[in-house]
Amino acid sequence: MDAKPKVKLARKLRRQMSPPEVYLWLRLRTRSETGFTIRRQHPIGSFILDFYCPEAHLAIEVDGAQHTYDDAVAYDEKRDAWLLTKDIATLRIPAAYIMKDADSEAEGVIEFIKERIASRR
Repeated sequence: MDAKPKVKLARKLRRQMSPPEVYLWLRLRTRSETGFTIRRQHPIGSFILDFYCPEAHLAIEVDGAQHTYDDAVAYDEKRDAWLLTKDIATLRIPAAYIMKDADSEAEGVIEFIKERIASRR
């Protein structure tokens, strides 16, 4: 797919984020003291990542209930495998966890990113 339609779709998705994505984003974007970047609805290849940290080469995906269906699990596995060929790991967080305690989930993401950056040095 041409990059321009992906960028346009990513912009649209930024305006239509799910509640768990919004709750996580509001916490991640205010963690400016971390020293790394987190992008939302970031296009890469034929995919749009919920969140992406370029310094950690990490995709952060918020998984709703639909991700438990067999076809979605297979799609996610294929997508994660493709991302790994680009040296991008995937951290998947169930949406229900974010809805229960978004602050803790955001802190967990930040710690995971810090550890991943440190391990890549």
